[in-house]
Amino acid sequence: MRKLYKKADVVIIGGGVFGCAIAYYYTRNNPGKKIIILDRNELCNSATSHAAALVTKIRAKRHFIPLSLETYKVVSEMEKILGESMDMKFSGVLHLAASEAREAELKELMEIAKEFNQPANYISDEEAHKLSPWLKTDEASLIGYMPDEAYCDPYLLGTFFSRCAKMQGAEFLQGVEATELIIENNDTLGVKTTVGDIIANTTIIASGAWAPIFARQAGIGLPMAPTRSQYWITEKNPIFPANSPIVLLPDAQAYARPEGGSLLFGIREKNSMSVAADIIPSDINQFSFSEDKGMQDLSEVIDRLARFFPKVYDIGMKYYVAGFSGYTPDNNLSMGVPPGINNLLLATGCVGAGISVSGGVGLAFAELAAGHSNPFDFSEFDLKRFGDIDPFSPEWLERCARARSTKVSG
Repeated sequence: MRKLYKKADVVIIGGGVFGCAIAYYYTRNNPGKKIIILDRNELCNSATSHAAALVTKIRAKRHFIPLSLETYKVVSEMEKILGESMDMKFSGVLHLAASEAREAELKELMEIAKEFNQPANYISDEEAHKLSPWLKTDEASLIGYMPDEAYCDPYLLGTFFSRCAKMQGAEFLQGVEATELIIENNDTLGVKTTVGDIIANTTIIASGAWAPIFARQAGIGLPMAPTRSQYWITEKNPIFPANSPIVLLPDAQAYARPEGGSLLFGIREKNSMSVAADIIPSDINQFSFSEDKGMQDLSEVIDRLARFFPKVYDIGMKYYVAGFSGYTPDNNLSMGVPPGINNLLLATGCVGAGISVSGGVGLAFAELAAGHSNPFDFSEFDLKRFGDIDPFSPEWLERCARARSTKVSG
């Protein structure tokens, strides 16, 4: 017999940005209810802290947009609670199109911006180059500018969620590892941990790259795969103004944003890497993402990036950052209420958009955990949309890796 450690209304496995966001909304909307958040390491120390943190609202996938709009809303709300600024960088975003296909997509994106009442306009090559002096614009056939888009410090966003949640009564247990779901007759009763059992009315899996392991314990083949995301930060240079916009380059399958006088940029490499969740160490910093710091991957696509960023050949690279995102074959989130198992929710499969959608995800799962309906449409994120899959199989991992490699839009 294991000892009972604690009881709660809700227990969350994972103290990343999703887990902390859920805790914030749940405590805000359900005062007096008890929620416990578990993290075997430190809060927001895994995928969250490794994110490039583009908080872009307007996307080709419309069902992401309400989630991101909620993130913008909640940031100002938490700033008032804490009496501090999160220092969101409202730099705007430039979208460059240099082919007929990308031009058509940009035109559609600009219409989507109007649909959601977000400012967007076309600008000239000269205006774009003035905003981002590093950017070579002469090949662009169309350039869109959305001035209200932003990026942030992802760790700070996660800690804003956790600090506000703690003020509202959430209990965070760091250094406590969830080892197994407690399930009886298709009912999820809580979680076994390294310090004893936590019994809860609702259990939420928000453990990022390790989520398929817990889902498997409930007989669920979770449709996502931990897939490497990587980016570089250059040496400082006057051509990278600190207040310049985010730049999205779909023809190069690349993005960039300022980083304190340097340029942070990421690419979609020809051969992305997905790995089975059960081989990832408990401390993600101990995982070898790339012995050469991604330079082979970069060298394979550098020519298409150099069309827009010619200095990439000779500018110094100061930092390399890699982490895992939960990717899917259709580049949609994988989350919601799993069929056939009670009192269990899965907040997983961020497809590289976790920071941007964290507010909407937090609110959605807080409402579901409280027994209310989801305020957002999650039909595109349905956990059974691929049928029965084995998330640990080489075939599935390859499908998810290929989806990231071929991804064009944000």
